[in-house]
Amino acid sequence: MSTNTIIILVAFVIYMGMMILIGALNSKNKNNEDYFLGGRGLSSWTAALSAQASDMSGWLLMGLPGAIYLAGSGEMWIAIGLLIGTILNWMLVARRLRKYTIVANNSLTIPSFFENRFKDNKGVLKIVSSIVIIVFFAVYTASAFSAGAKLFANVFGKGADDNTAYMVGLIVAAVVILVYTLLGGFRAVCYTDFIQGMLMLVAILAVPILAYFITIHGTEAHSVTGNLAQHGVSDPAGFLSLMKDGNGDPITWQSVVSGLGWGLGYFGMPHILVRFMAIKSDKEVKKSRVIAIVWVILSLGAACLLGLIARGFLSDTLTDKNSETVFIKAIQQLFDGNWILIFVGGVFLCGILAAIMSTADSQLLVTASSVSEDMYKGVIKKDASEKNALLVGRIAVVVTAVIAFIIAINPESSVMKLVSDAWAGFGAAFGPAILLSLFWKRFNLTGAVSGMITGFLTIIIWDYIPFFEGGATIGAKTGVYSLVIGFALALIVSIIVTLVTKAPSKEITKEFEKVSKVEI
Repeated sequence: MSTNTIIILVAFVIYMGMMILIGALNSKNKNNEDYFLGGRGLSSWTAALSAQASDMSGWLLMGLPGAIYLAGSGEMWIAIGLLIGTILNWMLVARRLRKYTIVANNSLTIPSFFENRFKDNKGVLKIVSSIVIIVFFAVYTASAFSAGAKLFANVFGKGADDNTAYMVGLIVAAVVILVYTLLGGFRAVCYTDFIQGMLMLVAILAVPILAYFITIHGTEAHSVTGNLAQHGVSDPAGFLSLMKDGNGDPITWQSVVSGLGWGLGYFGMPHILVRFMAIKSDKEVKKSRVIAIVWVILSLGAACLLGLIARGFLSDTLTDKNSETVFIKAIQQLFDGNWILIFVGGVFLCGILAAIMSTADSQLLVTASSVSEDMYKGVIKKDASEKNALLVGRIAVVVTAVIAFIIAINPESSVMKLVSDAWAGFGAAFGPAILLSLFWKRFNLTGAVSGMITGFLTIIIWDYIPFFEGGATIGAKTGVYSLVIGFALALIVSIIVTLVTKAPSKEITKEFEKVSKVEI
């Protein structure tokens, strides 16, 4: 092992040790509300950074810059869609969801909110929504594990083809995330997310800015477009245009609609929505909103800039196979020389660990809460003690992590593809149901179940079933992101079924009206 590698490893060990320590210091949880919602005591800064750090994942530092590195500014429509979605989620959903979950029998999870919102005594919504959570969070967590494994393969191994280093990285990422999630629960996850959110922001801002100034002042071309041309980009101006693809051709309407459609996913993301539920007060929600939106603008903007600058900055040319290592390669090229520079580079590489860990821990915790609170205590054994329910939740964390580990074992796994699939699943299944539950008094149980199932099945059919020659799916054939179709169909079905079935009871409508009046 080289001296450089040892220095970076020291930075990694210090960082991961800090995260585990935070988990240990926050290991005292009195009950499920403490473990799964932190006692609803999140401050504005913790809530905002926890929500956004758990949102972005390794995708922010690997998937998005890698896509832009290959295809240019045309891929930035995804970032624009996510920014719009973030703003709308904080403006429309955050405050009302927090209040409604308190009014609706102090709901601790999204499935229990649905059950309490519609007085679903048979637990149909709990079961359906829990299945959605378990299926898609296994895929989502796999994306985080895969990102961690690729980080280790490129930093401590021989690159993307080093399967041994990939497996070691996969094991380390899974074990560290498991340990502090099991130890501390929601409070530990949110505190670590706060630190990780700050580290992610510093890292993603510093690297493209440094690369930009080196590109301008330290190269022969002295310009971004000049460097792009020197690195084989035939149409540099087109590469920097929102309306061109990587080949310089006009971008298709499918790409624009699909990119903007990513914003719809926010309304159905359980690991983000649960942060809204845990905020201390209405006043803190307003502060969190501003902090979160500023964080997203800066981080998404910097991630896009990194992809563009790196194409003309990196000495190595990346391909489809290793484009998601663009952030890693940029740091290795920037921070090389004396041990101080290398250590700083190691700290910035921890930004990827931060992105990975802040998302995976949140997803594991939401899965645990769904299994423990919704399926075990809500359906299987309603008289279960808090202690037993908590144990079941922790077992669920381990099982989900194992499934995610198995999915991520393949070194060819694409972080972008795994995130895209899970994002679509949650957005289509839960997004319309959340919005209609919060803002439509007439919305009923039958409409919610029908819409949720429609969204779930649409994503499965669109993305996974090979209808065409060569094993192509509808999504691959049309080029339209499944979330756009799934969300639209789920919304339409929810509305139609609600209108042709029985209106909700007076008890439900009174509770709906109460949410607008109370201050909590």
